[in-house]
Formats: sequence, structure tokens, C-alpha cells
Amino acid sequence: MFIKDMLREELQNSLQIKADYQQAIDGIPRGSLVRKIIGGHPYFYLAYREQAKVKFDYVGKLSEEEIHKYQESKEKRAKYRKHLSEVNKQIKYIEKVLRAK
Repeated sequence: MFIKDMLREELQNSLQIKADYQQAIDGIPRGSLVRKIIGGHPYFYLAYREQAKVKFDYVGKLSEEEIHKYQESKEKRAKYRKHLSEVNKQIKYIEKVLRAK
């Protein structure tokens, strides 16, 4: 029974970590920065998927610093999604082990 108690505790920890990752992902602006050249001038749009359609929100002309911020947030979001996927696999495995007889 000691092992099952440890697994239940680990499951609770994993569920908390999952919630934390999901909250972090929700806090990051979604979408990717897209650069379009119009009339010889660069303009930036935030592209994201809404159901089956890809939407573009006009952001405007951006400085290099702002472009870098968008790229960093895109990388953070990808990192958190990867960690979230790993935690989901761990949760499935622990639940499977706890159900086993």
C-alpha cells in the first residue's frame, strides 16, 4: 500500500504541474508573428488559428526589441507545450498503474 500512496501523491503533484503549465501557456499571447511587405514597407501581423480558420491581427510596425519579445514568447509557448505533453503522458501512466490489480 505504501507504493500506491506514493503514486497517488505523485499523481496529485503531476496534476498540479499540469495546471501550472496550462496557466503559463494561457498567459502567453497566442499566435506567430508574420511579416508582410506592403508598398515596400514591412508590417507585422499576429497569425493564429481560430477553429478551422487562420486569423491575422494587425500589430503594426515593430522595433527589433518587440519582434524579439514575440519570438521569445513563441519559444516559451513551445517549451511549455512540450512539458505539458510529457506531464500528460506521466499522468496517464500513473493512472494506469493505480488501476492495475
